[in-house]
Amino acid sequence: MIDTHCHVHDRKFDDDRDAVVARAREAGVTAMVTVGEDVEDSRQAIAIAQQYGLVAAAGIHPHEAKNAPADIAGELRGLLRLPRVVAIGETGLDYYYDNSPRDRQAEVLRAQLRLARESGLPVVFHQRDAVADFCAILRDEWISGMRGVVHCFTGTRDEARLFVDEFGLYLGIGGVLTFPNAYALREAAGAAGAEKLVLETDCPYLAPVPVRGKRNEPSFVTHTAAKLSEVLAMPLDELVATTDANAATLFTL
Repeated sequence: MIDTHCHVHDRKFDDDRDAVVARAREAGVTAMVTVGEDVEDSRQAIAIAQQYGLVAAAGIHPHEAKNAPADIAGELRGLLRLPRVVAIGETGLDYYYDNSPRDRQAEVLRAQLRLARESGLPVVFHQRDAVADFCAILRDEWISGMRGVVHCFTGTRDEARLFVDEFGLYLGIGGVLTFPNAYALREAAGAAGAEKLVLETDCPYLAPVPVRGKRNEPSFVTHTAAKLSEVLAMPLDELVATTDANAATLFTL
């Protein structure tokens, strides 16, 4: 199976990254997308991807928008041409923490969407408590043929259908699906259908049940896959084949 969103380059893995990657492969994780959050973090993600045979995304997270360079396209364009870079991101809007001014978040998101149009690369989105503004920007910037995923999707059934039906986006399903109180997310996953879902960990964050509270890692995606198989009433091997095919289409793996 494919972990479509992780941060294996994070310093929390510095002491045992070899073992983390080995455990993932032993668990059947065939590919991992390690995702950058600013220019320097993206460089680190790409270096780790090249070292370990992973793939990477390069972009500027909404939390980091306040520190984004003036020439975002200029800074990212060179990174996107490097070997093993398969996507732009993560980028988006986060109104929950508001770590960057909302107008700057919007500017940085638009710049990366324009770069996606130019490059043809898919976009990894971070969206939290900003659905209306997020969709308004997509309606301005998104064009037919573009590809993207709303990572760590935790929204409602209606939001799932909006992202899938209007924009053709995939939804990244992670450990939150396994939490006991995640009834709405499980309903939303069912509404989207397996053909628009991909698996992710967002490690080192959001470890799934039964390892909740531990440092998350790519091998734990197996727990989320098992839960999603149960939620969708699909055999596990069929679910994994479907989500893997979705990831391969999304990222041209």
